[in-house]
Amino acid sequence: MLDAKLVSKTHPEHQTVINISDTVTVGGQELLMIAGPCAVESLEQMEQVARYLAHSSVQMLRGGVFKPRTSPYSFQGLALEGLHILREISQRYNIPVVTEVMSIEQIESVVTYADMLQIGSRNMQNFELLKALGKAGKPVLLKRGLAATIEEFVMAAEYILSHGNPDVILCERGIRSFDNFTRNVLDLGAVAALKQLTHLPVIVDPSHAVGKRELVEPLAKAAIACGADGLIIECHPEPEKSVSDARQALSLEDMAELVNRLRPVALAVGREMLQVPSPAMALV
Repeated sequence: MLDAKLVSKTHPEHQTVINISDTVTVGGQELLMIAGPCAVESLEQMEQVARYLAHSSVQMLRGGVFKPRTSPYSFQGLALEGLHILREISQRYNIPVVTEVMSIEQIESVVTYADMLQIGSRNMQNFELLKALGKAGKPVLLKRGLAATIEEFVMAAEYILSHGNPDVILCERGIRSFDNFTRNVLDLGAVAALKQLTHLPVIVDPSHAVGKRELVEPLAKAAIACGADGLIIECHPEPEKSVSDARQALSLEDMAELVNRLRPVALAVGREMLQVPSPAMALV
């Protein structure tokens, strides 16, 4: 695998466990569940998401505040206002948050307000950004490029580690194909391969892979079955009204139900999921 000195596994049991907060880790026996909307739209929206998911096995919230959109006329995110919202919700519900950083200039602000920094597929090979993230001092969620090989993906992670940051989580989110029935093609073979090649945690984003909410659950189950260390899934209080990626977002109710239906799969492959009070206690 080229010269991946820091990312490569040195022996079969070599597995890195990353501390995201005082209570949340990834890479160990317990699976990491990350959920939330594609974009932070308002404090009220994120309040509703956090209040509901606090009674599920979701350990971390996602929400974009800097949005890389294909069209320059699409919603670009709330930027600093969105970061303030994420921080307020994180403190109020004692739940860590992850959001995307798109440029070196954004790192300082995002590090101040978020617990983990996400690098989207479009920036997987933005090498100057990866180098800067090596000095960020926070865990990095690195998404696979939409046409990146496994080797290119691994070497992108190597950039971050080689510049001082050992806390990198790899995320398979689908690769581009000739078939447009699904948004992308989820490469679960890559998940299995990465677990053999590297010691880094590997999670899966089925939402961006398929782009259709009805296909998220089966692929989420398959991801856990093939060895993923967690999932990142889009959900929204009113999915059809989401300002971004509405078609793939689950409702909050469906998200909570999905997590419960993942438990038997996790147990079957020797993994655990966070135990929480009965969903009947959820505040809608």
